Amino acid sequence: MNEKKDFENVQNDLSTLGGVNPSRHASAQAVSGARVEKRIEKAAEASKKLAVSREKGSGDGADRPSGPVGLDVGTSHIVAAQNKHNYVYSVQDLNAFFTVPNAKFAKNILSQKEIKYYENHQQYYIIGDSAQNFANMFNVNTRRPMEDGFLSPKEDVGLKVIEAIVSSLVQEPKNFGEILCFSIPGAPFDGNGSVVYHESVVKGFLDGLGYTSIAINEGMATVLSELAEDDYTGIGISMGGGMCNVCLSYLSFPVITFSIQMSGDYIDKMVGKAVGEPASRIKAIKEEALDLSVEPTDRVSTALHIFYDEIIFKLLESLRRVMISTDKIPKISSPIPIVLSGGTAMPTGCKDKFDSKLKEINLPVAISEVRLAEDPLNTTAKGALIMAMTEAAG
Repeated sequence: MNEKKDFENVQNDLSTLGGVNPSRHASAQAVSGARVEKRIEKAAEASKKLAVSREKGSGDGADRPSGPVGLDVGTSHIVAAQNKHNYVYSVQDLNAFFTVPNAKFAKNILSQKEIKYYENHQQYYIIGDSAQNFANMFNVNTRRPMEDGFLSPKEDVGLKVIEAIVSSLVQEPKNFGEILCFSIPGAPFDGNGSVVYHESVVKGFLDGLGYTSIAINEGMATVLSELAEDDYTGIGISMGGGMCNVCLSYLSFPVITFSIQMSGDYIDKMVGKAVGEPASRIKAIKEEALDLSVEPTDRVSTALHIFYDEIIFKLLESLRRVMISTDKIPKISSPIPIVLSGGTAMPTGCKDKFDSKLKEINLPVAISEVRLAEDPLNTTAKGALIMAMTEAAG
């Protein structure tokens, strides 16, 4: 472990686990060097496992876990991950819903087609990927239970929808009190939304299912999933649908965490406004055809380049401002990596564009490289599972 000798020098600065509930975890001040090493070794063992993932089918039943669970509660998708002996198995569904009137014929159709839904207030709430299929049929957008990384204040049924989607992925655990680690955003940098409220209501639901639920910062989950060979020292950035989450970690302990409420949804909306197209169409182009490594050739690709540049610059500038405003950054003897995850980081050329913009920003720590996560869409869930496994192992 390259930096173990430096750990005692920064223990007094690491007063929180950066998103993990402090009432359930000791502060870094109480963590001995031996426990740090044990935690790193357990996390490293889990992070080396092969990842296998799939989308949730309409007729597939939800698992009843008999071990720790990692849960990514994202603006765009919800992903559940479990440890299956020699690999990490994850299943995902769209975090969206669509409503249709409560009618007997509708219920019969939904049941026959094995479409996921629940009934509430004389309406059927179609959830997950099934909601997207219905929205496409009617040429309208789905509704989102989350906005900009938090429960949407515009949707009073938001938590109920999330509960229904989570329950379609994982049911009650086989053993009461099983550890489940779920992702939460970092505090917004110049933004809105309460992490405390969001965490509390999600935790209440998960505890009610019979889990012992623990929150983990989304950027920290990226670190745990991807930076085992770097002793979990580096910067994890999750570029999702609603926000970009950032964590600077030192020996698996988050030193700084924050988020910016600009990411994939922001790009879709702004490009759509600029070129007069619906955000849903821009999203499809971005996910299927965007190549940021080549010069744009039309209005849509030009606008996508422009707004990717804007987000990456604001993300890096926010990181610089946060880092220079704190005295908690430890003295690290060698350059550290940045790892990118999330669907917004996946287009070809995004990593290179990020690397290019990084050269224009004077960060107070040296960066060794920028790399893309091995499985960007499932990185957060895998990192949350690693945390759950290390907690379960004591």
